[in-house]
Amino acid sequence: MLDQKVDELCAKLLETFPECMTKSLEELRKPKLQAWNLNKENSRAWLALNMMNEARTGFRAFNEGTKETGREIDFVKLRQGLAKGTPWTEELIESLMPAVKK
Repeated sequence: MLDQKVDELCAKLLETFPECMTKSLEELRKPKLQAWNLNKENSRAWLALNMMNEARTGFRAFNEGTKETGREIDFVKLRQGLAKGTPWTEELIESLMPAVKK
């Protein structure tokens, strides 16, 4: 049912003038933009810290992974390593990549 509603909305937007669709999307994005503007200093700092390790590792796994190897890191191994105090090193990151899974 959700897919059907999404398809209906997309069809409505497709039948509008391009500038009207742009305005509609801008209006839909306003609450998110307002939230970002209220929190951007903290969000930027969090994103920078996050991209240094977890997100960077996950994006790399997705980018380098395949249908056969998968596209996700070994989350269990990551949590176990962090619980043991394993530092974020290239060795840890390499061990989490999909192709390394047993």
